[in-house]
Amino acid sequence: MFAINLVRILSAIIAIVGSTMLIPIATALACNENQVIHAFVIPMVCSWIFFVIVALLFRKRKIELKIRTTFVVVACAWISISLFGMIPLYAGGYIESFTDAVFESVSGFSTTGCTILSDVESLPRSVNLWRCQTHWLGGMGIVALTVALLPLLGVGGFQLIKAETTGPEKGKVTAKITTTAKILWMIYFVMTVIEAVLLKICGMDAVDSIMHAFSTLGTGGFSSLNASIGGFNSSAINIVITVFMVLAGINFSLYYYAFTGKFNEIRENSEFKAYIGFFIVSVLVIAAFIHPVYGTFFKALEVSGFQVAAIITTTGFGTADYTEWPMAAQFFIFLLFFTGGCSGSTAGGIKVVRWVILCKQVNNETKKMLHPHGVFSIRLNNNPGRKDVVFNVAAFMVVYLALIMLTTFVGCLGNLDILTSFTAGFSMVGNVGPAFGELGPSFNYGFLPDFVKWWYCFAMLAGRLELYTMIIFFMPVYWKK
Repeated sequence: MFAINLVRILSAIIAIVGSTMLIPIATALACNENQVIHAFVIPMVCSWIFFVIVALLFRKRKIELKIRTTFVVVACAWISISLFGMIPLYAGGYIESFTDAVFESVSGFSTTGCTILSDVESLPRSVNLWRCQTHWLGGMGIVALTVALLPLLGVGGFQLIKAETTGPEKGKVTAKITTTAKILWMIYFVMTVIEAVLLKICGMDAVDSIMHAFSTLGTGGFSSLNASIGGFNSSAINIVITVFMVLAGINFSLYYYAFTGKFNEIRENSEFKAYIGFFIVSVLVIAAFIHPVYGTFFKALEVSGFQVAAIITTTGFGTADYTEWPMAAQFFIFLLFFTGGCSGSTAGGIKVVRWVILCKQVNNETKKMLHPHGVFSIRLNNNPGRKDVVFNVAAFMVVYLALIMLTTFVGCLGNLDILTSFTAGFSMVGNVGPAFGELGPSFNYGFLPDFVKWWYCFAMLAGRLELYTMIIFFMPVYWKK
């Protein structure tokens, strides 16, 4: 019974992803790239046929999911769309290695943005658009998009979204999860359109503006230029993308509260205040260190602001190679790898709210040493926090760091030096993209051994799905009845 339900849900998700291939098909037609069209049309039509056949065969069955099976559904969904999304790249002949094609697709959907390609400018524009579009689909969550359409199949989508959404606490901004999914995706879509228009005004052509809006709002980092955003050599473009990277790193629920006039929810949000404060301080500190490199403090602020936004939101765009900056500036960039954006955003990483919770708990533990009989609790969003949230965060941090250590070890097995392996571990699990050393912003991942690429694929998906959704299958407790 569960296998049938799984196939039905996966067929719907793959059909939705397949339908979005209409965008690169339209781009191929507009750019006279007729040789590309079949690479998108064939998988798109096949996804529709598969969905229709499954829907007709099992139309009378109602889908019911248990909590433990939602993890299987979400994990299988992300693996399936990653394999499906690589078809235009591999079957079209644009990436010759199957492993590389899967790596590129996983990097796209997980919004990591690391690439095996050394010359992205040689790709057809429609193919580059598809690479960036995978960021956009993965950013807000393809399962969340599907849940908005799945009520017709009778699926209770809240558990599905909980298994996909980032952050220690998951909730709804409206009473119905399907309405919440629609609202968040609509906000996401509108912000993408606004950024694309602004980038067009700043000098990008229509296709590039759409691509980079996809990559920015999805906090991915794929670009149509080998030099990333730095290749446009435009301060206006840099500023627009910086602003939207920062916006993409904010919990999207806050935009709904702003739209509905619930400004107290924003003012009292502990994570939002910490995120903005940390961003501003990081920009100013790094700008002070790189000021001599760029001559003027304004230019240093522009470059620093862009790079801080790119790393803290795990977008991974670049206008400069930070590995060539003074060591003090590199140290603060390295610290940003530990941070991440806000929960409920499209950014990856540990998430600011977890650091807020841990810092508040450290403060409480200090108070207890001074006042042994006192009773202290953390306060989040001006409300008393639950003790179990602290335990949740502590457990997550242990698992997160353990996976980074394991990923570091795999990198060392692939003959990477310890700095490269360690920072690549943070980059893969945190979905950042660039690292340090041999995998810095000026390099790509194409030279890695295949076994390292496959492990990195697992690490990227695990990081995007907040670890437990992917690794729960390896825990004995999951298989106990």
